[in-house]
Amino acid sequence: MSHPGPSAPGTDALSQLGQHVVPAASPEEAILERVPAPHKGRQYVVRFTAPEFTSLCPVTGQPDFAHIVIDYIPRDWIVESKSLKLYLTSFRNHGAFHEDCSVTIAERLVELLDPEWLRIGAYWYPRGGIPIDVFWQSGTPPESVWIPPQDVPGYRGRG
Repeated sequence: MSHPGPSAPGTDALSQLGQHVVPAASPEEAILERVPAPHKGRQYVVRFTAPEFTSLCPVTGQPDFAHIVIDYIPRDWIVESKSLKLYLTSFRNHGAFHEDCSVTIAERLVELLDPEWLRIGAYWYPRGGIPIDVFWQSGTPPESVWIPPQDVPGYRGRG
């Protein structure tokens, strides 16, 4: 299905945006896509929040839930948001520990985008009475960029 109207530069190769796409069965099969950053040479923060992320415990098969916040400073590329949504959805039936899911997401984005800086905060809801929060970043953020706090409260019934 094609859509009338102007096309943004660098979007011709996108395979998912504007199309009906069945989510991949696993993160390894998911396609993450990128487009040229519209403000190359400027430092700004892009934030994605996924408050309903799900995966499976690799031992019990029980569902795990997280509120994930991804912040990054683009260099030459930005992630195409529908492909990111489909990538995150591909974890729904994927068995992995919280730490593995969280760092895998961040590292895949760094590999795809080569951002100036990226961080992930993965705030996992408790199972067995213990919430596990996982934080990772690619390095020290530039001092000249305002990076807002992630503001996900410590567990007291997140919502």
